[in-house]
This record gives sequence, structure tokens and C-alpha cells, in this order.
Amino acid sequence: MTDNPGPGGFIPPSETLPSPAPSSTSSSRPTSALPHPRGRSLQPGSQKEAVVRRYVEDKMLHVSRRYVKKFSNAELDDSLVGYKSFSEVCRDLDSMVNVLWLSATPGLQIPFLLRLASDFTQYVRSFPPSPKATFELLGKLDHCFSSLLMGRDLVTKEWLPGFENSMRAGMTTTDMVRCRSLVEQTRVLMVEVMSSGDFDDEDEEDEEDDDMGDQTDDTEGAFSDTTGIHAPTWDIDEDRLHLDAARIYENTIVQLGERLGDPMAERQVSDD
Repeated sequence: MTDNPGPGGFIPPSETLPSPAPSSTSSSRPTSALPHPRGRSLQPGSQKEAVVRRYVEDKMLHVSRRYVKKFSNAELDDSLVGYKSFSEVCRDLDSMVNVLWLSATPGLQIPFLLRLASDFTQYVRSFPPSPKATFELLGKLDHCFSSLLMGRDLVTKEWLPGFENSMRAGMTTTDMVRCRSLVEQTRVLMVEVMSSGDFDDEDEEDEEDDDMGDQTDDTEGAFSDTTGIHAPTWDIDEDRLHLDAARIYENTIVQLGERLGDPMAERQVSDD
């Protein structure tokens, strides 16, 4: 039986898939919202499922090639450009997350998102930190994994396509164990990465300088006394980075704790 395109349908393009339009961000550390998924999961073995699978596989290969190219000498006959910053890597990974979520197909989402989360831990080690792009991507992955573990959207609480009747479409125990390992590895890794202090995202630095410049001056004045001696000031940006690092995969941790029967995981977020 062939899929019929309709409202929320997934129409296969000729070569690549269109990127969903960006939406508004939250008021704290910005996290781009995921696109609303299509109404029904793609049928296994259908042409549309094959299009999505091929797109994501090709995109992952492209990201891998650009990553490798970063460490190799440029060749005159090769138009492929290596990554210069981790924000570029995040942008490519982000587009794959959007397409997978839009597909509303757990059979594609679970294996590819787990693979993407694993690739992330390899790529992030090789670049100076890009906090804004990094936390936006990790926020999306947290939303995806926690929602797939619940069978409902984390924010809207709507049933995800494929989960209306049971949780059989969701993660297997093997998937959950692998997900928990990736979550724990990423949380430890990001603390190390963000503690390096050698940030490379100039746009982020300019934005933060504009937002925090006046506040920093006021803070320094508040810590001075009549002797003219300045006490150590509070680094607001650094504290925010540590807070964001502590919240990585916080919703996924809770859901993994409930599914795997680990009550300690449910308290880990509040402890952090």
C-alpha cells in the first residue's frame, strides 16, 4: 500500500529534504523548538521511509567527511571544506534531528538519534567550545529521547505517532541501556569541555558582551568598599555555563530512571 500525502504528510523531495522553519526560542539559554511531527509514522519499507533513511545516512557521511577533512591537507580538486568551528557541526547535526523528529517514525528516530548522540561525543572533543549551539542541540536531543521514552511529547503531552496503542514502538532495553551510557558520558564530557575556557564562537561572545557589559560593571561596583579594594566578582557567564552543563539530558535521566527502575536517576537532576 502506498502512502498518500495529506495534512502533515511527508512528501519526498527529489534530492534533499527541506529544513523546517526555525521557531521562537525560550527566555533562558535559547533552545530552538523542534518541528511538529507528521500525523502518522512512515510505513516500514515505504518509499518515504527510504527517502528519510537515505537522507540521514548521506548527511551523517557528509558530516563525518567534513570532520575528517578538518585534520587533513586541502586538495585542489576537492571542494569539500572541513569544519572550522563546532557551531558548524551543530548546525548540520541539528538539521538531521529536525528531519528525524518530523518523520514521526520511531523505527528511524531511535537508532539514528542514538548514533547521532554518539557521534556528538566524538566531534565535540576536537573543537573549542561553542556553548550556545551546543546546548541548543543537546536540548533538542533531550526532548527527543525523553519523549520517545514516554511515548508522549515532553512539552505538549500529545501521544507520539506509533505509541497510541502501546509502547512497543519505543526503545528496547538495549536501546535504553545504550542511551543511559551516552547520557552519562556526555554529561561528564561537557563539564570538561566547558571548563577549558577557550571559546571559539565569536558571535556568542559578542552577544554575551552586549547583554552583560553593563551588568558586569554594576557587579564590580557592588563588591567594592570604601578602601577602594575590590573583592572577587561573580562571573555570571561561567555560572550559567555550569548550570547548563548540569541540566544536560535532565529529562532523559528521569525517564530512563522510571523505565529501567533506577530511582537514583530520578533524583540526580535535582542533586545537580
